[in-house]
Amino acid sequence: MTQFLMPSTAHRAALNQCWAGLMLEELSRLGVRDVCIAPGSRSTPLTLAAANHPNLTLHTHFDERGLGFLALGLAKASDSPVAMIVTSGTAVANLLPAVAEAGLTGEKLVLLTSDRPTELIACGANQAIVQAGIFSSHVTAYHDIPTPSLDVPAAWLLTTMDEAMHQQRLLGGAVHFNCHYPEPLYGEECAFDGYLAPVSQWQADTAPYLAFQSVSSAAQPRLDLGLWSAITQERGVIIAGKLAPHEFAAVEALAQYLGWPLLADPQSGGTTAYQGFDVWLQNADCQQHLSQADTLLQFGARIVSKRLGQFIAATDWSHYWLIDPSIGRLDASHRRGMRIQANVKDWAEQALATCEQFSVEPSHQGWAKALEGASMRYRQLLQSHTEQLCELSIADHLPSWVPADTEWFLGNSLIVRLLDMCGSLPTAVTFANRGASGIDGLIATAAGVQRARQAPLVVLLGDTSLLYDLNSLALLREASIPIVVLVTNNDGGGIFDLLPVPNAQRDDFYRMPHGLDFQHAAAMFGLGYACPQSLSQAEDAVRLGLAHAGATLIEVKTPAGEAGETLKALFAEVKNAALL
Repeated sequence: MTQFLMPSTAHRAALNQCWAGLMLEELSRLGVRDVCIAPGSRSTPLTLAAANHPNLTLHTHFDERGLGFLALGLAKASDSPVAMIVTSGTAVANLLPAVAEAGLTGEKLVLLTSDRPTELIACGANQAIVQAGIFSSHVTAYHDIPTPSLDVPAAWLLTTMDEAMHQQRLLGGAVHFNCHYPEPLYGEECAFDGYLAPVSQWQADTAPYLAFQSVSSAAQPRLDLGLWSAITQERGVIIAGKLAPHEFAAVEALAQYLGWPLLADPQSGGTTAYQGFDVWLQNADCQQHLSQADTLLQFGARIVSKRLGQFIAATDWSHYWLIDPSIGRLDASHRRGMRIQANVKDWAEQALATCEQFSVEPSHQGWAKALEGASMRYRQLLQSHTEQLCELSIADHLPSWVPADTEWFLGNSLIVRLLDMCGSLPTAVTFANRGASGIDGLIATAAGVQRARQAPLVVLLGDTSLLYDLNSLALLREASIPIVVLVTNNDGGGIFDLLPVPNAQRDDFYRMPHGLDFQHAAAMFGLGYACPQSLSQAEDAVRLGLAHAGATLIEVKTPAGEAGETLKALFAEVKNAALL
């Protein structure tokens, strides 16, 4: 029997009001004291939230153009951010002159514009214009705030505001939050206690949800000695995510001094005694042991392990500091913490120097030492699955075949996850395209890396990735330095064997078997080629390829679905094993 799902309007007005209240509260914590309001119905949630806030002074005007310049004057005289609330339609457009002025002179304006829900845009609905990007380059930051939903965490809303306001602190000018509110706009009340539980700590204090610290390349990182000393007395975990070449050693040295476990991502350029955490985190005893941690220091972002990301999201950290030189939010779990924009090597070295200078003695050195044994016992289980040639055995054994001066380029999809599960990568310069994590352009990117670095390179990727960028093999023809491209050919997208896609459509719409091999592609582009039939032959091919100038394509053929079945068996063993 077909079930028809009707859209729910229950608590819609109350949820609109809840989101607006979160926004005005966070703006207050970020320094907004004055709010300028023009009349309007669609902006009711924002207007009522501002009116109900005890720390905000309200200013009203019937003309949005004049309202914009009123706010500009307040911001100019107070040197503080000033918010404006207007309804939808041309009310928003009338703010442009003041916004353009602020863009040139740096006054800090916060534009809270109300909008129709997305389904009412560009369909003939009343007072609905396209407001997304209406201020173009005149604003420092823009965010389209969706229709309030219990499926979107409150933490996302807070971190979105925090990041935009941080950019404003650095650059000045206006920031624009375009808020989509559906009707009804008035009436009901609802507490939403369960929905707001993840931000209850924020509700209980008066500080912004996220804190930021920016360190220029010419400046030494600033450490609050009292806070840093207190953190070193806690049980901590350090994560090494995507790091620049030669940064891993500084992070490793800090972890050793503190006596905290260091979990190294494949992109970090190093490995530790806690390798294989992506798999042993599936073991309840191991996860419970690691959950004793109070503090997380994360160096570099965009970690590969989904299970590690889930662990970060589920843990109630007393301190969560993410250190990375990039601008912007890098925590998909939207946890409360400190976002430190700094050079990883400089920050880690300064933190270690501070410990040594002031004789800081960490209280919980080696608190997670038992997990080193768990990692070792996991490795023993892994070995029983990697004795024959397969994708998992390639990920496990390849690092031992590669000379120390060789650099790495890691593909996406299944292969980088296998490396993460094995965790045996050496300390080496490592590159990957883990921003969008696409499978396009990997060969071309690797070619560019080697031309810039002028070092031997191993490229590891899957068959679909190679098919996607096959023409870029032409870029490897003139290589004068060894480059080995090792492709695991499982006849399609093997990653989908690990995902809950519909079995009936797995091959047709997900794996998409191609039935191809790459011998003729190598010949077409004049590359060396090998297709090993055993682990020993694969080792010989890799060593030979890296011993000679030029490019070699090594194709490891495995049965479709084999990797997925192997991993499922391994996961079941690890989940029930006595690792601690």
